[in-house]
Amino acid sequence: MFYPVQYEGEECSKNVIYTGATINQQATPAVDYLMSPDGGGKKRFYLIGTDYVYPRTTNKILRLYLTKAKDVKEADIMEEYTPCHRQDYQTIVGKIKSFCAGGDAAVINTINGDSNMPFFKELANQGVTADKCPSISFSFAEVELQTLDVKPLVGHLASWNYFMSMKTPQNVKWVKAYQDWCKKQGTADKQCVTDDPMMHAYIHVKLWAKAVEQAGSTDVEPVLKALEGLEIDSPVGKYKVDEKNHHTWKPVYIGKIREDGQFDIVWRTREWVPPEPWSALTYPGRACDWSGDGKGTFDLVEGKRTWISESR
Repeated sequence: MFYPVQYEGEECSKNVIYTGATINQQATPAVDYLMSPDGGGKKRFYLIGTDYVYPRTTNKILRLYLTKAKDVKEADIMEEYTPCHRQDYQTIVGKIKSFCAGGDAAVINTINGDSNMPFFKELANQGVTADKCPSISFSFAEVELQTLDVKPLVGHLASWNYFMSMKTPQNVKWVKAYQDWCKKQGTADKQCVTDDPMMHAYIHVKLWAKAVEQAGSTDVEPVLKALEGLEIDSPVGKYKVDEKNHHTWKPVYIGKIREDGQFDIVWRTREWVPPEPWSALTYPGRACDWSGDGKGTFDLVEGKRTWISESR
């Protein structure tokens, strides 16, 4: 299985290739940016998310990251969850507005799906604009933006490992090829956009094909072995499957939403960011190794590996 979407970590399956971002490849870099001079030097954070495992686990780790690694006071962090498909955000945004009125604040948004539109509309209605209290999101991108009224979202931020507006030679070539295909299919320009999950799904096919070629087989075991450490060219440039944990190395980008539903890239990591399936904040010393005689997940105890998971 190849999994293309960001996720909360805390697992490492032998038979999954995780190309979506781990927490340290999306969420914690977003915090680093917000707290930097470029991101406004934010010191107070309102964590708002949909009530399911990804937002809750992500925010659990982010709260630890903020308090333990960044010395943010618990009193300067708020956390709230809403049901899937919620449409009424008047009361919640009222609380966010009051929180942001104290200054130096930002919203970390793990709301998923169609609830984002009423949320951002209500932010705009109550005057919680990006210049006063920016929101950074992890779960919607260019494809979703094309179906929405973007005006309330302009200036707010998103953290991904890819944006359509990237100017790498590889991405320019890929986007053009996709747009040419859209024209042949009669797809409207507005609907013919790329985004992070789409890019990763595209890379899945390329990774699998290269691994099959190297393995000389389509059988699972030899293909998995060929995938370990496999490098491939991609729209973001070089791209690699980790030699041990079946996650992928990739850059991180922060984008600012434009009126056309695209993003201006305002920050990026200098290099690949290695994946961390488990956060050191929640599971110190825990890692994963499927290479060689590796048995998957282990804890380091007095410098020695204690295996806690077997092949699955």
